[in-house]
Amino acid sequence: MRDPFFIPPSPWLVDLVQPWCERLGFPTLALHIHEVLAAAIGYTLVFWPISPIVSKLLASKHYVKLSPQKRLNWDAHVVSMFQSTLIIILASWVMLVDDDRRAMNWEERVWGYTGAAGMIQALAAGYFVWDLIITSWNIDVFGFGTLAHAVSALFVYIFGFRPFLNYYGCIFILWELSTPFLNIHWFMDKIGMTGSRMQLYNGFLLLFSFFCCRLIYGTYQSVLAFRDTWAAIDRHPTQHLHNSTVMAFATDESSVPMWLGAVYLASNLTLNSLNFYWFVMMIRAVRKRFEPSRHKTTEMDIAKPYSTSSVSSDGKPRRRKV
Repeated sequence: MRDPFFIPPSPWLVDLVQPWCERLGFPTLALHIHEVLAAAIGYTLVFWPISPIVSKLLASKHYVKLSPQKRLNWDAHVVSMFQSTLIIILASWVMLVDDDRRAMNWEERVWGYTGAAGMIQALAAGYFVWDLIITSWNIDVFGFGTLAHAVSALFVYIFGFRPFLNYYGCIFILWELSTPFLNIHWFMDKIGMTGSRMQLYNGFLLLFSFFCCRLIYGTYQSVLAFRDTWAAIDRHPTQHLHNSTVMAFATDESSVPMWLGAVYLASNLTLNSLNFYWFVMMIRAVRKRFEPSRHKTTEMDIAKPYSTSSVSSDGKPRRRKV
């Protein structure tokens, strides 16, 4: 399937970057460099000024009270919400309509390429370029875990332009299915809905989607991708596949060197390890919001229509309706 992006690549831009892309070993990147740049610029505009403007209109009581560092975090979550929703829809659509991609065998899954899957890789790469820059400039706000995630994810999607595992780009995007629920959960904390029934329902959806999409489906697909990678190490595509449309960029010299397999494995192990770590942390965070404390008023108590007014003779707090 051809690239369906609404802006065609500019010939002068392709000619400008093609020699560098060829030298770096990413021949299909020149065909999608405009999408990488458009995505990075678009997410930057969402980060500023769109998010501050919209947030002041929709959540003025909460946004304006945040410190500058917390506003950065808020705006980053707005970008994440926008990006994850958009890329999930586009990747799902490509997986449904791209017949060339769906018919790939294992060699085509490793060395094959379709323009539609390349577009998904480019839009994802553009986001992680933005994410890497913002995280690096504000490491004290976002932390090294977020930085490691941005670096690993960017490696995975950039190497797709060799082309390498172009088939799996759309699949790994579906890891993001849990991200909208995560962002909603985070925003509820910031607007005074901690411990509310809506946050509880959203928390169930968050944990369920994260467990299914990242830990089960994501890990399974990572194993399949590495299985295909391992089968292709130091091998070349078979001759009859060179006439295939999806193998247009494959040659007799195409191979998967050991270093590339090692880099891919390291990146995937980093991403999957972070997923398991974050899942444990999310369970703790959700439980913390819905487990009442014996010794102090929790955020859940604040969100409920009750307040602690006095202490009874047996030492237990007496509640009254506000």
